[in-house]
Amino acid sequence: MAAHGEAGRIPARADGTDAVAGRIADAVDGLADLWTTAATEASVRLSPHQLRALHALEATPGANLTMLADRLEAGLPTVSRLCDRLEAAGLLLREAAAHNRREIQLRLTAHGRDVLAEVAELRSRALTEVVRGMEPDDRAALERGLRAFVAARRQRPSAEGG
Repeated sequence: MAAHGEAGRIPARADGTDAVAGRIADAVDGLADLWTTAATEASVRLSPHQLRALHALEATPGANLTMLADRLEAGLPTVSRLCDRLEAAGLLLREAAAHNRREIQLRLTAHGRDVLAEVAELRSRALTEVVRGMEPDDRAALERGLRAFVAARRQRPSAEGG
């Protein structure tokens, strides 16, 4: 049986695209950890699921539970309980929709928007610290690589579109 590297992956050849993809995955894991750690330093501690829900509602104000559940890829009962907790924390409001009084719309409160802004600031500072610790040539190479990655990603056909 092959030895496993970080995060349980099987090490690939050091010069192959699989190895590069593995190193990118490791970097993403590190970034996710940095993101999570920064979020836990906010005045309101949020789980990653709560944070995702708040971000989704920030992007789609007035979404209903079904839309939020679809966006989070979670079941309605789970999302309903998640919203109960966010509402109890004063981060979310449930309101009857103007067009259909039986439909409940979800909106961030001012406090919810403030918490998201605080988390974004903490994350930005944490990322800036890491990037500041890099050599200038490495920062430039990272920026070039990220731009190339984004461009290649945009050219790739989507899984849904074919």
